[in-house]
Amino acid sequence: MAKQTILTAENVSVSFKVRSSELRAIRNVSLELKEEETLAIVGESGSGKSVLTKTFTGMLEANGSITGGTIKYHDKVLSDLKKDEDWEGIRGKEIATIFQDPMTSLNPIKTIGSQISEVIIKHQKKSAKEAKQMAIDLMDRTGIPFAAKRYDDYPFQYSGGMRQRIVIAIALACRPKILICDEPTTALDVTIQAQILDLIRELQAEYKFTTIFITHDLGVVASIADKVAVMYAGQIIESGTVEEIFYNPQHPYTWSLLSSLPQLGTKGDHLYSVPGTPPSLYKEIKGDAFAPRSAYAMDIDFNEEPPMFQVSDTHFAKTWLLDPRAPKAEKPEIIQNLHEKMVALQAENERKRGITNG
Repeated sequence: MAKQTILTAENVSVSFKVRSSELRAIRNVSLELKEEETLAIVGESGSGKSVLTKTFTGMLEANGSITGGTIKYHDKVLSDLKKDEDWEGIRGKEIATIFQDPMTSLNPIKTIGSQISEVIIKHQKKSAKEAKQMAIDLMDRTGIPFAAKRYDDYPFQYSGGMRQRIVIAIALACRPKILICDEPTTALDVTIQAQILDLIRELQAEYKFTTIFITHDLGVVASIADKVAVMYAGQIIESGTVEEIFYNPQHPYTWSLLSSLPQLGTKGDHLYSVPGTPPSLYKEIKGDAFAPRSAYAMDIDFNEEPPMFQVSDTHFAKTWLLDPRAPKAEKPEIIQNLHEKMVALQAENERKRGITNG
C-alpha cells in the first residue's frame, strides 16, 4: 500500500529583517514528505536547514517571516498560521522537535520525570498517576537504566547522552506524527551518537512516526535516511533516495560534501574540505550560488540560475551540468565507485569490531 503524503512545502521563501537589511534565508524551496519515511536535510552551517524546519512548527524568530509559498500538513495550511495559539494543536502534539543541545530543552530546576509527566498530562489528558507510570515506561524505553529510581533526578545528574534520551522521551510523550531531529548527535561522542541513532530508528519502527533529520554529516545520513535533500544557500540543490545521492550524485556541491567524508580519508593525507565560503544571503544571488566555489562552473553558472533537472522519478538536481548542451564532467576520483568503497569500509569496521570483541 502506497504511503500517504503527510507534509508538503511548495516554493517556500523565508526572510529575516536585520536592522535595515533583509536576509533571504530560504529561497523557493519545495519538498514532499510521506508517512513513516526518514528525510535527511544536509548542508553546511547557514544553508537554511534549521530555518526551513522551524516553519513547520511556527518557531521562526520574531524578525523572520514566510514571504512566499505554501506549507501543508495533511490538509491544514501551516503557512497561514500567525499566532502561537493557532499552533497549539500542531507544535509538539503533531510535529515535535529534538534539538542538538538538550540543556536548552530541559528545565534545570525541575526533575526529569516531572518534565515528561507534564507533557503527557497536557497532550494525552492523563491523570498524574497514569502520567508518572507512562513517563517511567518512556524513560525505560529510551534506555535510561533504573528509570523508576531516576524519575526524581535533575538534569545535571544525567550525562549528555542520557539528557538527549530524555529529550527524545519528552518529544515522544506528545505522540507526534512527525519528529524533527535537529543535529541531535552533534555534541555527543561517536559511540553515544551511534546509540542515539539506533534508538531513533527503533522508536520510529515502533511508533510509526515520520522523521526529518537535519545534519551536516553525510556519514550519519547513510545509516538513517530513506531520502536526502541537499541544501545550499537557502535552496534545495539536489534531492533523491539515499542510494541516488550517495552512488549517483549530480551536483558539484554534493560531490564536495561526499569527498569530505572522513571515512574516505587516507591516514597521513589532508582530508578534503570544500574550498571558499558560502555567499552572503543579504545580497541577490546571480546564477548558481555554488559557482564561485566550484571547479566545474561554466560561464552560464555565473549569469543564470539553473532549473531543477529530473534525473529519475525520485532524483532531481539543480545544476547546468545536466543540460544536454553541457560538456561531460567526471565526478572527483575519491567518490568514484563509492558503493564499493563504502562496502569495503563497512567490512573492515566489522572485522575490527570482531577482533575487539574476541
